[in-house]
Amino acid sequence: MHVQPGARRTGVAGVHGAALKVALAAPPADGKANAALRAFLADAFDVPLARVTIVRGATSREKVVRIDAPVARPDRGW
Repeated sequence: MHVQPGARRTGVAGVHGAALKVALAAPPADGKANAALRAFLADAFDVPLARVTIVRGATSREKVVRIDAPVARPDRGW
């Protein structure tokens, strides 16, 4: 996943290489962008926040996330 913090609004912004690109309205400071990414994904996949984990890339724009037991399939609406 490729993350673009500091965007006008939060949402899927397309594809970046082979990764999904997500724009985040949160700034990239103090973990705010990571928190916003987790909240966005939890809402999109209809899971509690605790089920969304940033596995790798907490300080990078390139991230690997894990979503345990997703309920929704948001890729059909993006």
